[in-house]
Amino acid sequence: MPVSMDALADDLAAESAELRAVLAALTEDQWRAETPAEGWTIADQVSHLAYFDDVALRSATDPDAFAAEKAAMDAEGGVSPDTFVERFRSLSGAEMLAWFDEARARLITAFRELDPKTRVPWFGPAMSAASSLTARIMETWAHAQDVYDTVDVTHAPSDRIRHVAHIGVGARPFSYAAHGLEMPDVPIRVELTAPDGSTWTWGPEDAPDRISGPAEDFALLITQRRHRDDLALTVEGPAATEWARIGQAFAGEAGTGRKPR
Repeated sequence: MPVSMDALADDLAAESAELRAVLAALTEDQWRAETPAEGWTIADQVSHLAYFDDVALRSATDPDAFAAEKAAMDAEGGVSPDTFVERFRSLSGAEMLAWFDEARARLITAFRELDPKTRVPWFGPAMSAASSLTARIMETWAHAQDVYDTVDVTHAPSDRIRHVAHIGVGARPFSYAAHGLEMPDVPIRVELTAPDGSTWTWGPEDAPDRISGPAEDFALLITQRRHRDDLALTVEGPAATEWARIGQAFAGEAGTGRKPR
């Protein structure tokens, strides 16, 4: 089926609204609370989302400006999320929420008008506009999970998790590259139980290496929000075992993962 930018934008808007409802109720002290991501507060999680919303918008609507920005970052040693969040720590919670609202609204509005096949530059390989918007859904879901964990809010899973799982499966080669490893030429079957009880699958049906279990658990694994030991996933075969250890759906340097709870 053809990709619908409106459908992707609607899913991003829904994921954003759930996060925003939690953020709007926070006290200023809660905005400064440490999240499970070491060294990052809730405010840092939100500034990261807002900042890269603005960058993603530039990459799609003003690629020359994005190229200049990326060149400046490269000259300073490359993209460093920790450095970026430090820039915005003087903002209050209300200012951070307003920035998130504005950046997200601009992004969604602009991407609705794009052809899903339009190529947009990024810090790694260029990607389609549809993939760029899917990445924003994944990033929002993952960073929101850190917020929910910090304030002890239960986030009910939805079928939007499929975007997280899909981009995680597609990022398998990148996961190896980020760790300086060569990916084995071994296919992996991924079979996940969706929140509605249906089954989502990727990879050859007869592949001996397999990962199966709840879709939410796979999303938590591939975004490195939970340690494998804390998830109800079945991992079979050496290639699947290795990928479960290093897999990451997000760009940038190799993630450090989380310790078992």
